[in-house]
Amino acid sequence: MDSEQLPIPDKLYFKIGEVRDITGVEPHVLRYWESEIKVIRPQRASSKQRLYRRVDIENILLIKRLLHEDGFTIPGAKKYLSGLKKGKTKKQNKVIEDTPKPSTNIQSFCQQMKADLEEIRRMLET
Repeated sequence: MDSEQLPIPDKLYFKIGEVRDITGVEPHVLRYWESEIKVIRPQRASSKQRLYRRVDIENILLIKRLLHEDGFTIPGAKKYLSGLKKGKTKKQNKVIEDTPKPSTNIQSFCQQMKADLEEIRRMLET
């Protein structure tokens, strides 16, 4: 997917193709995210075509960042967004932001875990 994004034009509604062009997210992915993550709620035209609002596009860009840059899974992004929607305090959101991202290098993660466990064992022995 293209990491560059177009600026969001100043209009009320956007068709799914326009959202794809702005966000770089394909329509089938947009429809999947819409079914899984309830913060994306496009209106429907009389022709049943999806009409996205600016807030939908902003949420799509946030979801894209969470999934592609921050290493969240779909359930993790859902949980994060529901925390924002419920108006958690900055401190609570900071806890979410400080949660370690999934390690891309399993071996180094395991080595660090082993070192941490050995340190805990030494602390308990004294």
